[in-house]
Amino acid sequence: MRIGIVSPYSFDVPGGVQNHIVDLAEALIGLGHHVSVLAPADEDSDLPAYVVPAGRALPFPYNGSVARIAFGPVSTARVRRWLARGKFDVLHVHEPMALSLSMLAVLSARGPVVATFHTAMTRSRALSAAQGLLQLVIEKITARIAVSELARKVQVEHLGGGAVEIPNGVAVARYAAAEPLPGWPGAGGALGFLGRFTEPRKGFPVLRSAFVTLARERPGLRLLVAGPGDRAELYRDFPADVRERVEFLGLVSEATKASMLRSVDVYVAPNTGGESFGMILTEAMAAGAAIAASDLDAFRRVLDDGRAGALFPVGDADALTALLAELLDDAPRRAAMSSCAAATVAAFDWPSVAQRVLEVYATAIEAIEGRVVDQEWAEPRPGG
Repeated sequence: MRIGIVSPYSFDVPGGVQNHIVDLAEALIGLGHHVSVLAPADEDSDLPAYVVPAGRALPFPYNGSVARIAFGPVSTARVRRWLARGKFDVLHVHEPMALSLSMLAVLSARGPVVATFHTAMTRSRALSAAQGLLQLVIEKITARIAVSELARKVQVEHLGGGAVEIPNGVAVARYAAAEPLPGWPGAGGALGFLGRFTEPRKGFPVLRSAFVTLARERPGLRLLVAGPGDRAELYRDFPADVRERVEFLGLVSEATKASMLRSVDVYVAPNTGGESFGMILTEAMAAGAAIAASDLDAFRRVLDDGRAGALFPVGDADALTALLAELLDDAPRRAAMSSCAAATVAAFDWPSVAQRVLEVYATAIEAIEGRVVDQEWAEPRPGG
């Protein structure tokens, strides 16, 4: 099958949607399909061979953040040339409601279009001013995919139609085979956290409180933190007597992230809300780490109702402290959780996820072919 995939966001800046697209493309290629990805990126960027750069992107406020996108007449021309050269059996766009290459590709498409929705955002000021354009986009989409129950619910309630729920995938083998960082986890136990520690909904203060209490009781316990942020700001809020047992990696590559997750006895997700899936949990599961996570609905779903990871009440530092103490002292329990997680995460492995995406492609192609046949029968026949 010839598959065209469009990224709305620049490949010059790392991001979850971009990583999703790369992993999906490589899984589909591994299954024997021809894949071309069109994405905003500089012409001289270091890109995989299957990625076609569509030029430099510009910052644009979107979904409470700033996305780097490409839009306008020049981008439209590039999209149309790529579509003409590709002769794709199916076009797969991501976040088509963003003013981006994805929207332009939908409007220029002449065949089946599959759209994946990653977030629950349904409105922006720009789109509110372009309702007619939005309706054209919706009408041209043949089939929809939502990466979570929340994203699927938005399709049903706000965009006038349903969507197949297919979760984000994870490259299980990559995480399982990663080597731990030198010197980790160590005999005294190691906890891990990945995310923006200054973002309130990530709940890092809950983990910090639990770690400080436990570290004073356990001289060998250490905390490994990765993600954006200022090193001095992170260390400032830890008491001096435990500060040296906190290691900050900063922003990390995908390879280092896998090693980081392989370096801890317990990965902690103390998030307080706003999560629609929990990608980091599947990555930690693939890496074999035991997991302690806030009892959010999205996390409970990923962790098989608490069987593939331990849950604690949201925002409760005392409960987290007690749970971590239990897990650190009970290696057999951690091993049992990891074993259950390995079985659970298999459903999120990219080859399995890609097969489900291919089923949606086939449905979209059949729908378009059926529509063409119906139109042919509806046409008046000579002499009829």
